[in-house]
Amino acid sequence: MQTNKTGLAIGCVGALAVCVTALALLFPRAETSLAILMAQDDPARLSDVRLEQALPVGETRASVIDGHIRQALEAGDPELAESFVAVAAAKGIALPEQLTDEVRAAVAAHDGASAVAGRFARGLVTGEGDDAASLSGTLVGDLFVFGDVRDVLREGKRLVMGEEADRLILGLAATGIVVTAATYVSAAGVAPLRAGLTLVKDARKTGRLGAGLTAWTGRAARNMIDTPALTHAVQNVSLTRPAQSAHLIKAAFKAEKAGVLVRLAKDTGRVNAKIGAKGTLDVLRIADGPKDVARAARLAEAKGKETRATLKLLGRGALLLASGAFNLAWWVFAALIALIGTLASIKSTTERLTLAWLHRRKRVKARRLFLATQASSA
Repeated sequence: MQTNKTGLAIGCVGALAVCVTALALLFPRAETSLAILMAQDDPARLSDVRLEQALPVGETRASVIDGHIRQALEAGDPELAESFVAVAAAKGIALPEQLTDEVRAAVAAHDGASAVAGRFARGLVTGEGDDAASLSGTLVGDLFVFGDVRDVLREGKRLVMGEEADRLILGLAATGIVVTAATYVSAAGVAPLRAGLTLVKDARKTGRLGAGLTAWTGRAARNMIDTPALTHAVQNVSLTRPAQSAHLIKAAFKAEKAGVLVRLAKDTGRVNAKIGAKGTLDVLRIADGPKDVARAARLAEAKGKETRATLKLLGRGALLLASGAFNLAWWVFAALIALIGTLASIKSTTERLTLAWLHRRKRVKARRLFLATQASSA
């Protein structure tokens, strides 16, 4: 009987050890999973949690940031290097002073008058912008509807002739023509929308629009086109008469169907206002749909210059759960089970050890009484 009780006590201690070990192994993962689940609707908080996961602990953390900064400088992207410097400052990571000086010098050269003028001219002529200066040039062409008329004319001719046309560019250009008049009425309110449309269009032209976002915008643009009216417009438009051409083009598109593209453009414009054209193109490349762009806008508004580096390190994981909520919840549940098992094992072990101690005291007391009785009888 005594052997069974001792065995039960030992078994309880063993079970307690197993539960404590499981809890120690599961707790860090469960803690992170819970933090991610709690932050899933807040891109800024989510990116903070993800960054803590992505960046190593200790001195290695500084070397990782250092490496990314040097890569950005070598690639001729001082804005990205500056973003990594901002992340380092936010995380309390010390960087070599020489490196931060190199970043400041690169940014100053990038923002120099001659460099800006060259990129502005390139954006105006080519209609493609990948930074603030070249985007400004692109916007000048679009604000005077020259760029949008050119794009509609090119893609519209292909469509009416039965050739492969880029309906996405067609829809974006048409939406741009529709909103340009409003831009002149209230430049402060609508200019970000105009910039957003231009950036989405540029991302498409240069192959930097994500596959999911391309499919979504393509469907949205397809619903806008009135093919017979477009045929008439294409036959009569001319780049030398942009105002008259714009009027004909607007009649060929269903403006009431442009709402979804306008919302996408507004969110894209919000991103651009905070992190610039290159950062916005980074967002459009990883976005799988308009919701991703809306989340990126919230992230950019909260994190500012840190956003580009965060997206570089985390990708879409900065915007939404990279792994399923079920998997994250499973880690929390497993840790909870281990915690319950630990508490139950503590209770059971305490009870068994207490009973064993009480039985031992009874045996000792009975033995002493027995010995005393034997001594008195002798």
